[in-house]
Amino acid sequence: DGRQVLHFRPIRWDRWCQQLEVITGERISGQQPLLRHRRILMRSDALALWAEKRQQGWRACKPQWTLPPREVIR
Repeated sequence: DGRQVLHFRPIRWDRWCQQLEVITGERISGQQPLLRHRRILMRSDALALWAEKRQQGWRACKPQWTLPPREVIR
C-alpha cells in the first residue's frame, strides 16, 4: 500500500561474513517513517527477503529516512 518501507544496510562485509541490518518502518505523512522492527540477516537471507517482497509488488524507492552512524566498538 506504499506505507511500509524496508531499509537494507550493510553492517559487516568481508570475505567470510556478509551481514545486513534490515529495518522495517511505516511511512507517516510529513514525517520520517516510524521504525517498527530491526534485525540482522546474512546476505543470502536478505536477498531472499527482497526477492519475496518484489514478488509481492514491492519496488525500490529513494531513502525514506537517514540513520545515525553506527558506533564502532573496538
